[in-house]
Amino acid sequence: MTQQDEVRRPRRADAERTVQAILEAAEKVLSADPTASIEQIAAAAGVARTTVHRRFATRDVLIDELTAWAAQRFREAVRRGRPETAPPLVALYQVTANVLDVKISWGFAMSRTSSADSRVAEVHDEVREECDRLFLRARDAGVIRADVDLDWARRVYYALIHEATQIPEPVDTDALATLVVDTALRGIGAGGGL
Repeated sequence: MTQQDEVRRPRRADAERTVQAILEAAEKVLSADPTASIEQIAAAAGVARTTVHRRFATRDVLIDELTAWAAQRFREAVRRGRPETAPPLVALYQVTANVLDVKISWGFAMSRTSSADSRVAEVHDEVREECDRLFLRARDAGVIRADVDLDWARRVYYALIHEATQIPEPVDTDALATLVVDTALRGIGAGGGL
């Protein structure tokens, strides 16, 4: 490694930290005020407006990058739940807790699922496929009834996660994950069916 390489590395790490600070500030500011300006985001990030513009040409580019960045956190959250290898019930709970953490922490960016960015669409497609495989494993293990339409089950599960993120007061995501999984698996009925 040359001395020049050593000089470049800190700049790269410093630049990455700056971008991360801008994205985190953007999430916080835009969650509070979706019409917030680049200047407000820069102030919250503790950088000059020109620094933000150097990294992101326009406000829309910044928001698209924020959305893609949050989508990556979403993908990582699902993977950390080990949906392919952990016992299905354990994986379902852990994926749910991890996803709730991301969706609550990155609410503005995660609400932009209709982003035209192909990276975001790709992440959501991958996560849906992983969820489908997890639900199939759960059915095969007897965690989900054999007669349940798995596509419908996934849609209901997604809706439960979405609604769980709408609770206004701070919540314990582990308790919230337990509530989501319990509701998805047991429903809200007293039993007996129709």
